[in-house]
Amino acid sequence: MSTPVPTHPSPAPESDCRRRLIEAARQEFCRDGFRGASVDRIAAAAGVAKQTFYNHFPTKEALFEETIRLGVRDIVVELDDAPGDVHDRLIAFSLALRKKLLSPEGLEWYRTAIADLSRLPELARIVWRQGPLETVSRLADFLASAMDRGELRRGDPMFAAEMLNGMLINLDRTRGLLAGDLNPDADPEKVERIVACFLRAYQPQ
Repeated sequence: MSTPVPTHPSPAPESDCRRRLIEAARQEFCRDGFRGASVDRIAAAAGVAKQTFYNHFPTKEALFEETIRLGVRDIVVELDDAPGDVHDRLIAFSLALRKKLLSPEGLEWYRTAIADLSRLPELARIVWRQGPLETVSRLADFLASAMDRGELRRGDPMFAAEMLNGMLINLDRTRGLLAGDLNPDADPEKVERIVACFLRAYQPQ
């Protein structure tokens, strides 16, 4: 089974104020990184007072963590809620993952985050747990359930999840960061080929 990760209770429905803070923070963090983004600018961009920021989030770190958590939620919801069989859900998940991580915004966030997090090891561990580890663990749980139902060949679901994640992201993100010529939305056929290759490897006996 996949390695368990810390989970948090589902939050209450987000207020309009909280949503504005999260969206403003995403833009600030993407543009200026964690260290460069300020609570004052985030609050101003969200159209709220600084004290309102602290009514919702005790620290800038807590807001940063929340933006990561919600980004993962937007991706993995496709595994739980998308219609169709294992193939269809993996396609939906894969498209959402690539759109989130390989978009110009996703690539810029990665650039600024890596520059910051190398100097902030505690925050880096939070990002790892709430971001990549949570995503691949949720995918592993989905694959494990499919294996239990006989829809996929039994194997190590965490290894399978890591393999699929690497096929979807690894070289394309490097190309996007270095060559700048990547548009994941323009290549759904590549996602189809990747998922088909993965499913052939885990075809039931």
